[in-house]
Amino acid sequence: MAEIVVVGAGIAGLATAAAFQRSDHSVTVIEERTDTSSGAGISIWPNALAALDQLGLGEQVRTAGGRVTAGAIRWKDGRWLRRPAGERIVTALGEPLVVLQRAALRDILSGALAPGTIVDGVAVREVSTIRDGVRLYLSDSSTRDAEAVVGADGTRSVLARHLNGPLTYRYAGYTAWRGVSTLTIEADLAGETLGSGAEVGHVPMGSDRTYWFATERASEGASAPQGELAYLRSRFASWATPIPELLAATDPSNVLRNDLYDRSHARRWAAGPVVLVGDAAHPMRPHLGQGGCQALEDAAVLGACVDLTSDLPAAFAAFEAFRRRRVRAIARESRLIGDVVNLRPAALSALASRATVVLPEFAVTRHLARIAARSAFRLPTAP
Repeated sequence: MAEIVVVGAGIAGLATAAAFQRSDHSVTVIEERTDTSSGAGISIWPNALAALDQLGLGEQVRTAGGRVTAGAIRWKDGRWLRRPAGERIVTALGEPLVVLQRAALRDILSGALAPGTIVDGVAVREVSTIRDGVRLYLSDSSTRDAEAVVGADGTRSVLARHLNGPLTYRYAGYTAWRGVSTLTIEADLAGETLGSGAEVGHVPMGSDRTYWFATERASEGASAPQGELAYLRSRFASWATPIPELLAATDPSNVLRNDLYDRSHARRWAAGPVVLVGDAAHPMRPHLGQGGCQALEDAAVLGACVDLTSDLPAAFAAFEAFRRRRVRAIARESRLIGDVVNLRPAALSALASRATVVLPEFAVTRHLARIAARSAFRLPTAP
């Protein structure tokens, strides 16, 4: 039985640990943070639900969240740019997507792990490969040896630097806010509202809450002197219903603001007994809602690769070869969408955003299905 250490207890790390433990591997998850903040919401598209089904957790996630069948796009004055029929989307994707609190997803994933699996409050500072595996140098001055290590430690991953050397970061030019409102919205309003150089997304999260996000060009590291929510309420006060109402029914303490960054590509996701998953391997902007979804796909595929061979380095190499092409294409498209929405001057952004209306509905739906349908999730098979 292999002893595996997973570095990072986010979605990618917890799901990967769950995949390994389902196959009776001994796993420890190391996590630097000790906070238990609830976070905002997360959209779990059918491709990720299929991955969760592979982990035996799909039904728990469906039960914990709200089902979303719409994907409308409007202009800030309320005019519809795209209003697909809910039945068309569900048919194309295989089932509705699910929106739930990130904390609820973390609880489901961590609840699938054996007691004592997660070690909180310690960080990995350095990594070295030894004859029998990997040695981790921890922030409490201790070391831990393992036969294999999974780097699920996010965009600024120590494990990614171990495999690739220095990685560069570039501010994308805009920032993102996320929050949860106690206002409920009509199901057919789920989707996005666009303006010149800004966007607001809004999706029901169960029967009594709505998850929302907003993006806008801003200086790196900026903050709103009057408070983030107060700024957003003023910024979007003239936008169509339900944007002002959603913000009015949001608790300021539940609003998150994060600048968005691009990181240089990790040339290697795997080498010997070390492998990367999730943002450590392939950070992506949020515009397709696939960051967490692709992390869940990673976990299920990596677990399947390990099931196919007892040679962990070979399994890790097979995982990279299997996943790289799909994930890169999604990351590239997410970045492109963000660049279009946040074009300067703002009038150019408005023109490009409104141009989406000329795309045939069947073509848009078919393309979305290639990314997010249940059938888009694939598992490797034995050679």
